[in-house]
Amino acid sequence: MTDETIIAAADLTARRWTATERGALQPGSDPHKAAFCRMLLDTHNPYKPAVIEWPELEQAARDRLVALPIWDIAVQTEGKATLRVRSYAEQMTDPLLRRAMDLDAFEEGRHKQVLSNMVAAYSIDLAPEPEYLRPRYPEWAFMVTGFSECIDSFFAFGLFAVAKESAFFPPELVDTFEPVMQEEARHILFFVNWVAWHWRNLAWWQRPWFWCKVAAVWVVLIRERIGLARGVGAAPDEKPQDNNFTLTGSKAVADVDISPAALFDLCLAENARRMAGYDARLLRPAVMPKLVRFARRFLRTPKAQPA
Repeated sequence: MTDETIIAAADLTARRWTATERGALQPGSDPHKAAFCRMLLDTHNPYKPAVIEWPELEQAARDRLVALPIWDIAVQTEGKATLRVRSYAEQMTDPLLRRAMDLDAFEEGRHKQVLSNMVAAYSIDLAPEPEYLRPRYPEWAFMVTGFSECIDSFFAFGLFAVAKESAFFPPELVDTFEPVMQEEARHILFFVNWVAWHWRNLAWWQRPWFWCKVAAVWVVLIRERIGLARGVGAAPDEKPQDNNFTLTGSKAVADVDISPAALFDLCLAENARRMAGYDARLLRPAVMPKLVRFARRFLRTPKAQPA
């Protein structure tokens, strides 16, 4: 069996999965928990960042890559996510749930390694990384990471498709990140099912407090993404980072002008495509698709451009 065959088989395994349980998967039930945990475990792609061959880039392509204002915050976000997920996993007493969360943390750490290897390969300067501290409240930190990925990945799916279709970056470079993008789809699918399962297994008097925490997480994330928290405490010479890149970055990943309406349509289509291969009985991320569909109603459909 050739290396290409092994890679293709691993990629297919990461994208297609159906639970062995029969009938409906009632959220909060043991079969539901088994299904979303097994989904994450069974679809793990065992690629190794250390053996990724980064393609040689022409100067113009490298300049475009270096100019993206995301690398510091991307590396640091994955570093924080790794520790946050691992810290919450350590509190799990259920063996299956613990295994799934440990794998989630491992894959977050692997994302950081992929990014670190890439910036080293292309000599991209990064600011010194901060010390990653264990969260004081692991569940809160896990929820912040999970809901943040639900927002960022939704738009990243669309931007990734724009970059791929426009050939603004070499196809070999874009394809290198494809396993990472699909892992993000698996992570948010796991997370939204965990939220539903966890809430239903709380005592009745704990449920209102849990939803208060969910609301608080969304407030924090929305404030970050509309810029209210950007720049607070930053040093005068600090390299600017764009927390809203996933909302505004289409011009940075393509040399074509794409309207907000077209980008929203692409994000919705890519989100559905990346989720389509997993058992339809599992819950899907709903908040971002609903918000974007609502906003899309107020945007004019772009006219078709001549070839």
